[in-house]
Amino acid sequence: MSRAAAAAAAAALLLCLLGCNVWKAVTKTLGAPRAAAQGVFFFLAGPAKGSQSLASTPVTCFTRGLDLREDKADVLCPAGCPVWQFNVFGNVVYASLSSICGAAAHRGVITSSGGPVRVQMLSGQENYPAVYTNGIQSQALSRWSSSFSVSRPNSGPLEAAGRPVSTARPSVGKRPKKPVEKKTGNKDCKADIAFLMDGSFNIGQRRFNLQKNFVGKVAVMLGVGTEGPHVGVVQASEHPKTEFYLKNFTTAKDVLFAIKEIGFRGGNSNTGKALKHTAQRFFSVENGVRKGIPKIIVIFIDGWPSDDIEEAGIVAREFGINVFIVSVAKPTTEELGMVQDVGFVEKSVCRNNGFFSYNIPSWFGTTKYVKPLVQKLCAHEQMLCSKTCYNSVNIAFLIDGSSSVGDSNFRLMLEFIGNVAKTFEITDIGAKIAAVQFTYDQRTEFSFTDYSTKEKVLSALRGIRYMSGGTATGDAIAYTTRNVFGPVRDGPNKNFLVILTDGQSYDDVRGPAAAAHKAGITMFSVGIAWAPLDDLKDMASEPKETHTFFTREFTGLEQIVPDVVRAICRDFLDSKQ
Repeated sequence: MSRAAAAAAAAALLLCLLGCNVWKAVTKTLGAPRAAAQGVFFFLAGPAKGSQSLASTPVTCFTRGLDLREDKADVLCPAGCPVWQFNVFGNVVYASLSSICGAAAHRGVITSSGGPVRVQMLSGQENYPAVYTNGIQSQALSRWSSSFSVSRPNSGPLEAAGRPVSTARPSVGKRPKKPVEKKTGNKDCKADIAFLMDGSFNIGQRRFNLQKNFVGKVAVMLGVGTEGPHVGVVQASEHPKTEFYLKNFTTAKDVLFAIKEIGFRGGNSNTGKALKHTAQRFFSVENGVRKGIPKIIVIFIDGWPSDDIEEAGIVAREFGINVFIVSVAKPTTEELGMVQDVGFVEKSVCRNNGFFSYNIPSWFGTTKYVKPLVQKLCAHEQMLCSKTCYNSVNIAFLIDGSSSVGDSNFRLMLEFIGNVAKTFEITDIGAKIAAVQFTYDQRTEFSFTDYSTKEKVLSALRGIRYMSGGTATGDAIAYTTRNVFGPVRDGPNKNFLVILTDGQSYDDVRGPAAAAHKAGITMFSVGIAWAPLDDLKDMASEPKETHTFFTREFTGLEQIVPDVVRAICRDFLDSKQ
């Protein structure tokens, strides 16, 4: 008898004692010799130390590495995960707050059909890179306390066992523990905020930790979310360091995790250097800044800055950023001699009006100071440095729909309006557009509150139907002043009315125009073809020459667009002087 046959016979005898049905299944698949070589050892010795069970744990699309309790685990990702919602940080090695299934899809371990994934927990690291691969864009992260890698399980297809691992996001069909609003955030407090934390030796390790706790509480009360405020953190020390950007985290829970992981750097409190760095590099589209949303830098200073902060404050204002100073433990009389500029707070904030500075006596017992600071950061109408002509105006267009215009020329007027509107940052807290068409009657096509995105405004313009009729421009001005500007008269935006007409008005325009001017509406007249110059000037604001435009042909409206935009911005800036 051969050695292999003898081994097979011995295995058969032994395994029949354990269960002959098992042995039959093994020999049918592998053959007796291979069963003897592989199966006997397994059944006698059991699984090798550290090997994983063939059973896997089903997880949801959003289960993160940090939700797992084992250093090594086999999981089963479901099919049809929404790829665009994955939060993935890094490449090959992923920060543990990444979605496991998202990381597996990014690595190419699974496809949209889901499947088994082996997860190996690793230590934390610096600089998780942002890489686009397999249809998924991962995000960059400067530091995280733990990581994981993903691979295909060696044991082949895994059998699902147990219940899904709990995750920060509820799976479909389960009742969420907290309202969905937590994801969207506080919509009444839209802002892009950079917290510039003091990481110098002035503050020390203990008070630095108290500062982190305070910033975390502020972030929670702000209501961080996809449609609410977004926050990031820069640490000011010898050299500034961005800890995380606006785009990295969109829930308060993840922001708290990230803040907790920030390490104390030490060095001088070069606040001016850090402020300039943040103003110039932090607020970019690539880093998650949103158009039309106020940009804010909140500077925490424990004592005083080691460098000049005034110049950096000027740079921030030039970038349209609202700078707040939160000073803690102001310099004592003995320490004032060490301060380069005693008036550094007033010289660095957005406006020296008292609103942009905030004092906390000590880092101990700061809870009562959280809410007042949050209220300041959410007071959008006070964000004077982010107010520009592009995001702080209401522009209504009064469109001549009389018979002399004609449908094709009417479309050219709508195209002109669309090109002007495209220039402005139209949001629910930014610029707003309205349109009124007039003949002898008036029709509000849409008001300032109807559409809060540029796309919807442009779509609404394309849908306007030509009325055709007479020309009563004076009545149309009075109607627009009352019905369109009336509801927003006391709002924060500056009001502008652009009138487009191609002919003589059948009624008086001077009285209604004077009433509109008195109501705080700046008026521009755009005349085409047969529009009389006297009427245009009677309607326009002072100085008449810079508020009156004329073109012989409707096709000439295209060339007027940049002139009208510049005129609106010029008037806006003049009003702020």
